[in-house]
Amino acid sequence: MCAHLTNNTTVTTASILKPKIVNSAQNIDTSPSTPLTFLIFHLPYIDHSTLLHRPLPPAILNPFHQQQIHRLALYQKPINSISDRPSMASVTNQPGSDSTTPVNGEIKPKIALITGITGQDGSYLTEFLLDKGYEVHGLIRRSSNFNTQRINHIYIDPHNAHKARMKLHYADLSDASSLRRWLDTINPDEVYNLAAQSHVAVSFEIPDYTADVVATGALRLLEAVRSHIAATGRSHIKYYQAGSSEMFGSTPPPQSETTPFHPRSPYAASKCAAHWYTVNYREAYGLYACNGILFNHESPRRGENFVTRKITRAVGRIKVGLQNKLFLGNLQASRDWGFAGDYVEAMWMMLQQEKPDDYVVATEESHTVEEFLEVAFGYVGLNWKDHVVIDKRYFRPAEVDNLKGDSSKTRKVLGWKPKVGFEQLVKMMVEEDIDLAKREKVLVDAGFMDAQQQP
Repeated sequence: MCAHLTNNTTVTTASILKPKIVNSAQNIDTSPSTPLTFLIFHLPYIDHSTLLHRPLPPAILNPFHQQQIHRLALYQKPINSISDRPSMASVTNQPGSDSTTPVNGEIKPKIALITGITGQDGSYLTEFLLDKGYEVHGLIRRSSNFNTQRINHIYIDPHNAHKARMKLHYADLSDASSLRRWLDTINPDEVYNLAAQSHVAVSFEIPDYTADVVATGALRLLEAVRSHIAATGRSHIKYYQAGSSEMFGSTPPPQSETTPFHPRSPYAASKCAAHWYTVNYREAYGLYACNGILFNHESPRRGENFVTRKITRAVGRIKVGLQNKLFLGNLQASRDWGFAGDYVEAMWMMLQQEKPDDYVVATEESHTVEEFLEVAFGYVGLNWKDHVVIDKRYFRPAEVDNLKGDSSKTRKVLGWKPKVGFEQLVKMMVEEDIDLAKREKVLVDAGFMDAQQQP
């Protein structure tokens, strides 16, 4: 599933977050006849099947192309990596923060099971847990297309058993039998339920599926954990449920753990159900189960159909001449935006406490989509008003106007606070997407792909 990975060495978080330099020119042939194969590794968003074994025509390779290709060969940035973000410092003085568990006198690493491991949060959480010495297992859905781009850089073939501390298994939140089977097989110490149909606007288009996966899927996993504990006596298992600020909906800000929910979409309503299922299993069965109500958290790994990444992706393409217009909906919607890499640390910290509880994770700052546009376009010297077009199709049937979190409980109890500010987050995403657009332009100019007919 990750056939293009050839590095079988152990990867640490530190190495993931820094550029990888190939220390020898003879290792890379950058002549005009070089096959394009090595370029594929740096372009996760294109159809690789159209590029394999096609040599670059010498006539097309102008000096700019040669310079760009040579740069790509020598400066191998892992997929959507962040070379300059602050490191996630280890947490001290946290109950149960040791990542090893004594078993029959033998010290073994803690085992984490993650649903949604291929998503933005799943990839950052996996890096974080591996860096703490965990063995990580992820449940993924079967797909005819590879959907592991965000974790390919840390994937090691399981045949290298002594090196592969992350393992992937096929399962689905709609299939209760697969959930219970893998719980019994893996015997995890911590379970993180991050999987979801997480796009709010799409949830209006596929409400049945959204409810089945987000709401009932969480119930299936909770029941699988409960029945696994009942059958095995492994009562130390801890469960994390990913909540969402969308659950607050039209409730005025600031929103905290005691703020009433008023969901305004099938996605938000489904998250509310998952939240209360988690509370119910905690109270009824004594399950160590926490709800993390995370406000909007972004990164260069965010899906391209989310408004923040849609904006920064367009900025990069517009800057290099691959796109001219960006179509958006409500620019006055205000959100509390943080960095996903910071937020996964809070998830872990919740499960290290003596008693389970629910926590809001937020920056406590709110910014409009228009403010995001100003920072993103302004960073590269462009005026967003010259490129943005309002399209009514992107307005929701029921809008959520303002979300701003009150994370005072999380800061006091967990000692957590965000490290990356709003402008730093936007600039981080823009820089990554400019690099991606430049690599894309090399192939567009060489005739190996089109510009996807963007207006």
